[in-house]
Amino acid sequence: MRIRQDVVKLTVPVITEQVFLVLMGVINTMMAGNIGKEAVSAIGMVDSIHNIFIAFFSYAAVGATVVVAHFIGQKKEKEANEAAKQSLFSIFGLGLFITFLLYVFRHPVIEFLYGSAEPAVMKGLYIYLIITLATYPFMAVTSLAGGVLRGAGDTRTPMKVTMLMNIVNVILSYVLMYGVSFNNRYFYLNIPGFGVTGAAIGISIARIFGAVMMLFILFKGSSLIHLKDIWLFRFNMNYLKSVFGVGLPAGFESLLFNIGRLITQIFIVGMGTAATASNYIANSIANIVYVPGNAFCIVIVTMVGQSLGKKNIEEAEDTMLYLVKFSSLCLLIVCAVVFPISRFLVSLYSKESIVIDLAVDIVRLALVMVPLFWSAAFVLPAGLRGAGDVKYTMLISIAGMWLCRIVMGYVLGIRLGLGVQGVWIGMYMDWTIRGTLYLIRLKSGKWKQKKVIRSDLEAEAI
Repeated sequence: MRIRQDVVKLTVPVITEQVFLVLMGVINTMMAGNIGKEAVSAIGMVDSIHNIFIAFFSYAAVGATVVVAHFIGQKKEKEANEAAKQSLFSIFGLGLFITFLLYVFRHPVIEFLYGSAEPAVMKGLYIYLIITLATYPFMAVTSLAGGVLRGAGDTRTPMKVTMLMNIVNVILSYVLMYGVSFNNRYFYLNIPGFGVTGAAIGISIARIFGAVMMLFILFKGSSLIHLKDIWLFRFNMNYLKSVFGVGLPAGFESLLFNIGRLITQIFIVGMGTAATASNYIANSIANIVYVPGNAFCIVIVTMVGQSLGKKNIEEAEDTMLYLVKFSSLCLLIVCAVVFPISRFLVSLYSKESIVIDLAVDIVRLALVMVPLFWSAAFVLPAGLRGAGDVKYTMLISIAGMWLCRIVMGYVLGIRLGLGVQGVWIGMYMDWTIRGTLYLIRLKSGKWKQKKVIRSDLEAEAI
């Protein structure tokens, strides 16, 4: 009963946040789609790159979430705040470094990934990339701050910031993409539309706004987290070893996993602009379906981390099993609702029949597969990470991506001529194998032997 109560308390704000986040992304995609398939393809290609690093920052932030959750479970608030502070400075520096690196090598990267794209698509792609690239340090800070607050059990604050950030994004993006003209006897306003450039500026301002809001909350104090004496900061390797002992393997897993996704995107780009647009639209709708599952992926890290911080291993195991089952049920309900309206949803993104027909086929197959395999493949490993079992989840995730999604995606999609559908079938094979191996890992009990807080840090905290 207690697990159920904690799930409701933590999950409702996270689901609200995820719904809002996904809906804002969907609206952005729809707005780009109404400019033209070249615009939606360009933004989709850049977002494929951005998503690699957004996911990397989110997974790297898992280290802070887990360490903070363990300290909160042990009722060591001072140590939890110090871990948060150490993580914040580190991830901001990492964001700056990645921004610099990607800017310097942007031309060879884009030519390697998308050199076969049409000239109109390439033009919009470079514009969108260069403008949004500067927001990486701010995305890193937002991810880290949200992870720290959730580790302390505060899921409402990240929800509120995400909602505000995305409202700003949609308003600014709409105005800057399409322009606004208003004229009467008292007032005159005329803002021209900037298309893809406007979309890039709008989302960049929103990301900076979100990071500033998060920093303000951390410095002012929220729940159990309150960062003080920020100007006296010094790096403490004992804290960083514990944080990055979890965060770096998780981040590395995310990086290689999403590079693999990007390679499958290259397969699809070679199939033409219509295939690229259809894949992007299908992914956008799939993200709607994943909302409850993604929420449980976030919540399970905090719940398992706090349970193990209290040395309650049985509670941690019960939490993982319960959330995998409950997540599967929630996904089944969502898929059942979306299936009969899938064509209508796709038609909101594009008016081109070839794009609509292909995207509908992709979405409907996904709606069948998600309730069966998604939770075991994604929610369960999130719980294992909360227990510090990051190396195993990393190896299984990387192997599944490269052997199933890439190899089988290439064979089915290109060699056997199944197109985009073949690439997605390779993904379902990955889900099936990974989910099975994670369930075996949970039952084996080997994850119980992992240690999150390093002994030298525990000695320092005494």
